[in-house]
Amino acid sequence: MATVDVTVIGAGVFGLSIGYVCARRGARVRVVDRVGVGAGASGGIVGALSPHTPENWNDKKQFQFESLIASRAFWPGVEACSGQSTGYGQVGRLQAVADTRALEFAHERVSGADDLWHGEAVWEVVRGNDGWAPVSPTGWLIHDTLSARLHPKWACASLAGAIRTLGGDVVVGAVPPQGQVVWATGVPGLAALSEAFEKPVGNGVKGQAILLDYAMPDAPQLFADGVHVIPHGDGTVAVGSTSERYFDAPTVTDGLLDDLYERAIAICPALQNAPVLARWAEVRPRSKTRSPMLGPWPGMDGHFIANGGFKIGFGMAPKVAEVMADLVLEGRDGIPDGFRVEACL
Repeated sequence: MATVDVTVIGAGVFGLSIGYVCARRGARVRVVDRVGVGAGASGGIVGALSPHTPENWNDKKQFQFESLIASRAFWPGVEACSGQSTGYGQVGRLQAVADTRALEFAHERVSGADDLWHGEAVWEVVRGNDGWAPVSPTGWLIHDTLSARLHPKWACASLAGAIRTLGGDVVVGAVPPQGQVVWATGVPGLAALSEAFEKPVGNGVKGQAILLDYAMPDAPQLFADGVHVIPHGDGTVAVGSTSERYFDAPTVTDGLLDDLYERAIAICPALQNAPVLARWAEVRPRSKTRSPMLGPWPGMDGHFIANGGFKIGFGMAPKVAEVMADLVLEGRDGIPDGFRVEACL
C-alpha cells in the first residue's frame, strides 16, 4: 500500500475493530503489531459478551448496551467480509441466585431491563432446571438474552482478514506510521502513557482461564460464584477468569486457576470429567477509571488513544470502533466524558 490514511498500532480487538470500521468507510488502513494478531490479552479463550445489571444507569452502561446490540450485526458482518468465523453466538446467559436478598434484586431488575433495554433483550427470573444450568442455592436463575459469546482468537483473525479484504494491511514488526495514528497498544501502551504523562493512567491485571473438551455449542453462558462458563461453537467450554493485580509470571498459570476450575465444577458438575485442552494466562489493560480510554492524545496532533478494554474489550469493541472512526476520519466526537483520556490524567 503506497499511502495510508490511518495507521493503527496494536492488533488486539480494539485496534483491529477500529481498523476494520475505518477500512469499511473507505480509508486506506494499516494495522501494525510488534508481535502479531491477537498476541496479547485479546488472544484469549473466554469470549464472554455480557451486560451490566439494568439499574443505576450511566453513560458506561448505555455505551456497553449499545455495543452489545451492535454486536448482532457487527460480528456477522466481519465474518461475511473475511470468510472466517468469529465464533459469535447470541446465546444468552443463566446466572445463579445466591440468596433471598439476591432474589429480590433479581426481580427488581426485570422492570429495569424493560425500561432500559427498550425491548431489545429480556432479563427474567426463572426456575432452575436439571439441564445445562448453574447450581443455584435458591432454585432460581436469572436469564438474560443480551449476553453473547465469541471465540477471541477467531474474532481477531477474522477482523484481520476483513481488513485485508477491504484493501488494508496487517503488518507484524516495526513500520513507521502514516496518516492519522491510533495507539491501541494494551498494557505496554498504558505504561508508555503513564511515563509520558508522569502519572499512572492504568495498569495490567492478570487473568487466567481454562479450556475444556465439552460440547454444548448452542447453550447459554453460565455465571455463579464469580465464575464464567462459556460454551463455544467448536465443542469446547471456556472457564474464566481470575483478576490479579499483583503477579510475578504474567503468562504462567498456577493454583489460582486450579481453584477456579474446582469452583466451575461445583457450579456445573457436568464438567467434572471433561478433558482439559488448554490453560491460559495473560495480562489485560485496565485504565485508572476502569472504563475504556479513548480520544486524541493530548499534545500530539493526529494521534489518538484506544486502550483499557480490560475484561469487557470484546463487548465494547463494536461501539469503540464506531466512535473512534467518527473521530479519526470525520472529527466527530461522540466519546462519553468518563471514557476520555483526560479522565485518567
